[in-house]
Amino acid sequence: MEVLRTRVGGSGLLVAVAAAVVVLLASVPEVSATRWTVGGNMGWTTNVNYSTWAQGKHFYYDDWLFFVYDRNQMNVLEVNKTDYENCISDHPLHNFTTGAGRDVVHLNVTRPYYFISGKGFCYGGMKLAIHVEHLPPPPSALPMNEKSSALRSTYTGHTPFVLTAVFAIAAVFEAFSRVW
Repeated sequence: MEVLRTRVGGSGLLVAVAAAVVVLLASVPEVSATRWTVGGNMGWTTNVNYSTWAQGKHFYYDDWLFFVYDRNQMNVLEVNKTDYENCISDHPLHNFTTGAGRDVVHLNVTRPYYFISGKGFCYGGMKLAIHVEHLPPPPSALPMNEKSSALRSTYTGHTPFVLTAVFAIAAVFEAFSRVW
């Protein structure tokens, strides 16, 4: 290792490798899942209007709902729309109640979801209806004017990956070329 450091000129190899790592990490797509605590600071309880809580929020594919409640009294049931509207908890689609009062629901299908609390609490307002949708695409760049449209590439799907790979290979090649 001492010979390698001497030939490269101190920590040149380390700098090149660090630069390659930074470039590779910059190309990793951003994860945008949100963990929603149902009811905010109030949690999953009575005297909360969950329609008001959900209003203006966007629930996306791969988000999570976190239900916090009194495990001795309440539960979290997913039901169909009719059972939601009528507070019927006899045949839930899914019972998310684990007994801990800290239940998590992964929103991994784009569709409407209907949640209620059984044991009569639904009649007091403990019900939540949301619609899960796909994350919207990132905003596109401003359109180019007609003069420069001929220069525009028609396919840029792999451009970030290719540029990252080129810079990483160049950095490693440059570092090793100093060694030999």
